[in-house]
Amino acid sequence: MRLLIRSGHLWCGDASATELAGASVLAEDGVITRIGTEDKDWPSPDEVLDATGCVVVPGLVNTHHHLYQTLTRAFSPALGCDLFGWLRVLYPVWEQLDEESAYLSAWVGLAELLLSGCTTTSDHLYVHPQGRTGLIDAEISAAAELGIRFHPTRGSMSLGTDHGGLPPMTVVQDEDEILADCQRLVERYHDPAEGSMLQIALAPCSPFSVTAQLMRRSAELAEHLDVRLHTHLAETANETAYCAEVFGVRPHELASQLGWLSARTWLAHAVWTDAGEIARLAAAGTAVAHCPTSNMMIGAGLCPAGDMRRAGVIVGLGCDGSAAHDASDLWGEVRQALLLAHLRDGPSALTARDALGMATVGGAGCLGRTDIGSLEIGKCADLACYPLTGLSTAGAVLDPVEAIVRCAVREASHTVVNGRVLVRDGRLNSPDLDDRVRRHRALARRWAEHLTPADPSL
Repeated sequence: MRLLIRSGHLWCGDASATELAGASVLAEDGVITRIGTEDKDWPSPDEVLDATGCVVVPGLVNTHHHLYQTLTRAFSPALGCDLFGWLRVLYPVWEQLDEESAYLSAWVGLAELLLSGCTTTSDHLYVHPQGRTGLIDAEISAAAELGIRFHPTRGSMSLGTDHGGLPPMTVVQDEDEILADCQRLVERYHDPAEGSMLQIALAPCSPFSVTAQLMRRSAELAEHLDVRLHTHLAETANETAYCAEVFGVRPHELASQLGWLSARTWLAHAVWTDAGEIARLAAAGTAVAHCPTSNMMIGAGLCPAGDMRRAGVIVGLGCDGSAAHDASDLWGEVRQALLLAHLRDGPSALTARDALGMATVGGAGCLGRTDIGSLEIGKCADLACYPLTGLSTAGAVLDPVEAIVRCAVREASHTVVNGRVLVRDGRLNSPDLDDRVRRHRALARRWAEHLTPADPSL
């Protein structure tokens, strides 16, 4: 199958900073085989995607998400809380999670990500109510239906309120049960091959919801299975204080003691990271998922992402959970990362190309991928096209890349994953969209009524 993406402004995101005006990309069987100006030597395509008037970029890579939280967006009882208060409100709602809700929440979130130009996403599903199984399997089914490249992580919580943790006992699991399911998922689904559509990582939730023993055992199992590690770390001042009180050290030192500062690991947030800790991350090869909107929404603080990048830390972007961010929109995070860097470090701190780099090659680095993240011959044919022809970019005529990032471009015109057009002309290539949204909304209403009185306006 040959797909030709014709006549766009290409921002390739490669080490040579290649940009080409009015150029094309040819993909064959999911792999990029030609880039540049078409000539008679190019083979005839089976399908043509018109990118005229678009900037074509590598498909965006989402490095941190909680897809199940699409069922609790803009959840009024939790609004205005800090992280710990927000979690305490929502844990009793999330304990309703089962296979159906895991599937529907993932389907909706993944579809929204595709519309934003995201072609690869991780997910951190750490709520596994007691007695419920198959939740990540259900997410994987949704991803396979939609055709997105997927990196689900087997999240976990083992430290409940009865033993000094934050989550209620209804949503924590036995550690042997957790590790056995981690191994099952890796053995059943993980594909380490070049061009893989599905890879599994291990992801204990956070220092306040798992034991130190589970963190250490997870790191050992990941080493044994040769998969990646993911967790929340240093997200809020509350977490830093908790670690100091319970463990006598800051979160980064705790991670180091438990075998987590390595090139196998990418950390979510890392907002409360000082200069010495940044140097440790860089030396260890540990990457960071920067989640600007979520950090602002709950008032977590300003992640020193610029300092990290200058020190050599791999930094990607993440949407984070839809209950904190309220949108599965990775394209919006590109602009948000640009603005937040300017707020923290000044107006010359980051360019549109830098922000795009975090969302593409930076994200690929977080996930340990070298076959995605840039438009280069031999890499996976994952790309997104953003329009320059609408009202939102009128007047932005000097720099097409700065235009699509800085101006109010909301969604991708086209999204291609593995050489397949999954979004065309701003529409998802699925006949099931309306049905899935209807079922998702009904389920979200039932979840909300579990905690709050029924609202006939919902």
